[in-house]
Amino acid sequence: MYLPAAFHETRIEVMHGLMRSHPLAMLITGGERGLDASPLPFLIHAGEGEFGTLRAHMARANPHWQALQDAPECLVVFQGEQGYVTPSWYPTKQATHKVVPTWNYATVHAWGRPRVIEEALWLRQLLEDLTRAQEGRRAQPWNVGEAPADFIEAQMRAIIGIEISIGRIEGKWKMSQNRPAADQAGVVAGLRAGDDVHRNAVMAEMVADRCFTQGPVGSTMPKR
Repeated sequence: MYLPAAFHETRIEVMHGLMRSHPLAMLITGGERGLDASPLPFLIHAGEGEFGTLRAHMARANPHWQALQDAPECLVVFQGEQGYVTPSWYPTKQATHKVVPTWNYATVHAWGRPRVIEEALWLRQLLEDLTRAQEGRRAQPWNVGEAPADFIEAQMRAIIGIEISIGRIEGKWKMSQNRPAADQAGVVAGLRAGDDVHRNAVMAEMVADRCFTQGPVGSTMPKR
């Protein structure tokens, strides 16, 4: 991932936070079949390994899992909030017209060696953990035990588990940090404008936080 220093996020807890809030990620591998990519909901276990451990499951009918068995490494891409930035928000446009559109976004890339797991107790725990992570926010959360036992057992026979100990992780928060302060303020105002077709209140707060609260996060981690 191309990673200019101004956009580089190195704090593990911040990257894990994005992974938890946007758990549907793209699992990517390369092998004899060529490139494979599967969107899967992941759980991040922060206390396991240097950078955490990812767990997910995949349909047994998906041939991608067979490629995982021999893969020395895989890439998991988590995409966070994103939004278009129009040059019309920049005061610089009025002065020089030397501006172009861009896109702001936050993303986390995690690399590691995948392990395929078919053990029933492990799979059951994963299903309960995944369900709890999402249903726990509901007033009356559903749980796996509400479904008939034979139905769940049949469902489990149709999936395989995936565990990835993260060996390397990179975060990129591109939030207009490379623009002059006036342009940054213009981006925030434009994203907050209720009548703008590209308004994005969440992105507005993220840009404001990065540009006017935190400042740039430097790093010496290698780029990819």
